[in-house]
Amino acid sequence: MAITGNIDKSNGDDGVMRTADGTPLKLSLQRAQRRQKQRTFFLVVPLLVFILFSFVFPILNMLTRSVEDPQVVSYMSNTLDALEGWDGESLPGEPVFEAMAQDFKIGRENKTIGRVGKRLNYEKSGMRGLFNKTARRIDKIETGPWKQTFLDIDKKWGNVETFTVIQRHDSAYSISYYLSALDLKHNEQNEIVRQAEERRIYVSLFLRTFGVSLVIAVLTLLLGFPIAYLMANLPLRYSNLLMILVLLPFWTSLLVRTTSWIVLLQSQGVINDIFVAVGIIDEEERIQMIFNMTGTIVAMTHILLPFMVLPLYSVMRTIPPSYMRAARSLGANQFVAFVRIYLPQTVPGISAGAILVFILAIGYYITPALVGGETGQLISNIIAYHMQRSLNWGLAGALGSILLLSVLVLFGLYSRFIGLRGLKFG
Repeated sequence: MAITGNIDKSNGDDGVMRTADGTPLKLSLQRAQRRQKQRTFFLVVPLLVFILFSFVFPILNMLTRSVEDPQVVSYMSNTLDALEGWDGESLPGEPVFEAMAQDFKIGRENKTIGRVGKRLNYEKSGMRGLFNKTARRIDKIETGPWKQTFLDIDKKWGNVETFTVIQRHDSAYSISYYLSALDLKHNEQNEIVRQAEERRIYVSLFLRTFGVSLVIAVLTLLLGFPIAYLMANLPLRYSNLLMILVLLPFWTSLLVRTTSWIVLLQSQGVINDIFVAVGIIDEEERIQMIFNMTGTIVAMTHILLPFMVLPLYSVMRTIPPSYMRAARSLGANQFVAFVRIYLPQTVPGISAGAILVFILAIGYYITPALVGGETGQLISNIIAYHMQRSLNWGLAGALGSILLLSVLVLFGLYSRFIGLRGLKFG
């Protein structure tokens, strides 16, 4: 660390080394280091702000939305207060219906009752229509008896489960979205049970997503390893050409690359035409390779292949060729030398590429949405659906949180049993 001014090497009366202006040398060094740290901090502030706004805050917002449940407690507070002493077995008494009528009138005037119905409809089908219907009719009625009035409007108000669903949302936070994301629900006795078999969709989608991601990681490894090996061992002019070909997909739009596979893989596409032309299949036996899981795996393998090749290449190019020659000179054949000498040294690149491809594949949704059809959808497509179409952001947040936690757990297990020290991404 450079210190401005000359240093007085004499100790002085107190035995402390000082700079030319009389400042103790230790203090001067501390000030210089502090100024250097401040300059470094201000240089990274823009990056820190970018990470906070583009990564940290969105994740925190997702985690918050996954447990937020304020609609019922905010807009039906009178009803929830009246339900505090309810036994949950028989139909509530007149005070509960009177409080509910008051909430409906206020909600109708403030246009908030529809939000309550929409939220409860996630828990019990038909609640949104029931609330909208009741709000329209109750607004014209001035006096009770309110219990009979609600029963006359719709017989569903005579169902105990309707009030059980309302009472369950007596807090601004709940785990309901996480239960739905795990194909669970509350029954009439307020116990956590599994959804009906025809409504169990999310767990199977999570398993499908992890399975497809693992398959894609293996396929990219099988395809990318020979490419990286050639790039690392061919003469420079050929390896540079291969590097350009590997990087070329990054210069093309993801949407263009995905739609290109639709042209290639569809029943009347290029690949089927070639198969028919050379006599491999008949005209009537064209293979359906798109809008299914096959299309998803093929397209995603092609798109993610460079993310496997580059970590492998970065490791292979550091392996001295003399190792293989030494193994051959000691009696090993080409296969044994490769398996016992060369391959173990590529493990850091294999690990880095596999983790990178696996994590990227888990979060892909554009490619499965375009080429996956009904059977090729992944959990990311369902998250996007709830964010953009159904507007069930709480469930989308819960699904995203579970996906994030799953990735962190897998990454932690990898770190625990294999370790991260040897990882090399480039």
